[in-house]
Amino acid sequence: MNDPVILHQWHVVGIDEELKAGAVKATRLLDRRLGLKRDAGGALSAECDDGHPLPLLARYGFLWTTLGTPERPLFDIREADEPDRVNVVTGSVAVRTSAPRCIENFLDMGHFPFVHTGLLGEEPHTEVKEYDVRIDEEKDEVIATDCRFYQPRAAAASAGGADIEYIYRVPHPYCAVLYKSCPFDRGRFDVIAMFAQPMSEEHTFAHTLMSVVDDTSSTTDIRHFQLSIFGQDKPILENQLPRRLPLDPRAETPIRADRSSIFYRRWLRAKNVAYGTLAQAG
Repeated sequence: MNDPVILHQWHVVGIDEELKAGAVKATRLLDRRLGLKRDAGGALSAECDDGHPLPLLARYGFLWTTLGTPERPLFDIREADEPDRVNVVTGSVAVRTSAPRCIENFLDMGHFPFVHTGLLGEEPHTEVKEYDVRIDEEKDEVIATDCRFYQPRAAAASAGGADIEYIYRVPHPYCAVLYKSCPFDRGRFDVIAMFAQPMSEEHTFAHTLMSVVDDTSSTTDIRHFQLSIFGQDKPILENQLPRRLPLDPRAETPIRADRSSIFYRRWLRAKNVAYGTLAQAG
């Protein structure tokens, strides 16, 4: 594992409620086998395949660990702590691609009308309007604001089409958070998060969370809506080659709609992220 940036990150490794007291759950992270444990008193711990103990914490409905020594705590999603929100773990899907490819796809609005037809987009509403992207040096995050897109059904509870405002945030090389217009309260945003677990450089568990202001939809409805979206993304991701994300600007020709991708790749390149990426074209 020759990537200190990724080694010293907190990484998602499973769903909190699936780890029962007294049980051990096996998983993989960065090509290592892990055992996740919850004792009878509820205390969490993890162990690497060489017997090395690892920390294990529960946050946002998921379990997180690290193989290194993170310099900062896990990033914050403050909306998830608001008492009137419904927080739903919407699934974990194995995808044969790299974690950075999963995050880049999550940031891409251009595919909405063609991959998520009738839900997140439809023809003739295919234009990705101008939006702003920047790298927040102080927070060490990629931020995209003023993103707008017409969506026929933006959420499980949506009654019809609407122009939806998006804000994208990438606070972690393998995690992204989306804030989008709430159909019940235009002054607030629903939150969708993608936490990508890098089992290997080309195999990922994509975990998703929805934190929404919605007192009409069941958690099953919310979960099915998000799983249907990612079910459409999965074959696209698995047919995308190379599976590791190229960071060389010459590797794949960008268009205006790809500004978030350009900044994300630039950010990874500046951080010297190697795991799950390709440094040079060809």
